[in-house]
Amino acid sequence: MLSPELSTSSSRSDLRQNGQILLLENEQTWREILSIALEEQGYRVAVALEGRDALSPIQNPTSPVGEFPFNLLIIDSINGLDLCRTLRHQGNSVPILIIGLSESKSNSAFYLEAGADDYLTKPFGIREFMARCRALMRRQRLGQLPAPVMLQYKEVILYQEECRVLLRGEEIKLSPKLFRLLELFLSYPRRVWSRQQLLDIIWGPDFIGDSKTVDVHIRWLREKIEQDPSKPEYVITVRGFGYRFG
Repeated sequence: MLSPELSTSSSRSDLRQNGQILLLENEQTWREILSIALEEQGYRVAVALEGRDALSPIQNPTSPVGEFPFNLLIIDSINGLDLCRTLRHQGNSVPILIIGLSESKSNSAFYLEAGADDYLTKPFGIREFMARCRALMRRQRLGQLPAPVMLQYKEVILYQEECRVLLRGEEIKLSPKLFRLLELFLSYPRRVWSRQQLLDIIWGPDFIGDSKTVDVHIRWLREKIEQDPSKPEYVITVRGFGYRFG
């Protein structure tokens, strides 16, 4: 059930203006660890054990959206979809961080499409967890909470402003050149790009080199995003012309 009062840390009273957080996590161990970590940073935390308890303040018709009491929702993936859809349907833009199991990471796109702002897969470090929470709440305070600028093709999702890429729900690391190459491809799916065009756009007109640079980076990109780089599904070679995406 939802705790009747927000738990606070008396030793961090000067930081309590950081915000109020609703934590919905079914696993007791994780619930206790995350609650303590948040309280130690001065956040006020309310805990819900089940989805219907967390929905009660959301579905109360006497409470305007503007009076929603929380600055951040941290929700396990079991309850995440329903809560995301309910809030976004009501026009509530409160930040939502979904915590998922490792076996459910391939479904993270469903939560993001339902309105979640971020997705974190167990196990994770407390430092990364706190960084994600602070980033989401900072964006809310600055009035910059609209959904991140996103490009997507099938199971590849690229967040332009965050320089972050998800493949089948799992974050992958790309070099700046590979990121820009993928960003260009996703911006114009199925368009054919010649090697020279890619050199001019990604490397710039002053680049000293040849088209083999493009081929090498295409190979590296395939190794990052293709299940079988020898039979690419995304980065397709168009013989005699260049490359296209999809």
